[in-house]
Amino acid sequence: MRNSHLSRRRFLRNLAIAGPAGSLLMTNPALSQDLPHVAADDPQGMALQYVEDATTSKAPNYKAGQTCANCNFIQGADGDAYRPCQLFPGKSVSAGGWCISWVAKPS
Repeated sequence: MRNSHLSRRRFLRNLAIAGPAGSLLMTNPALSQDLPHVAADDPQGMALQYVEDATTSKAPNYKAGQTCANCNFIQGADGDAYRPCQLFPGKSVSAGGWCISWVAKPS
């Protein structure tokens, strides 16, 4: 009987300790509007020739109509002005932007 009492006490103590920590693990992930935008001087952005406005791209492989919004790498909700991109972890890109890694979304 004594062992079950200690186990119950230990369980309740651990629950009291883990409760607040567990709530931290269940918080909502960062929303795309909370992510920093890819800056003009971002090394990854410069390497991929990222521009916030696709129509300003000077890359020879840019084709009119290609934007981050219709790229396979973009994530987040359609219609958001800035959204997360798999190529820029922890940052968001302009839905109207473009980079040399653009790949059409599958139909």
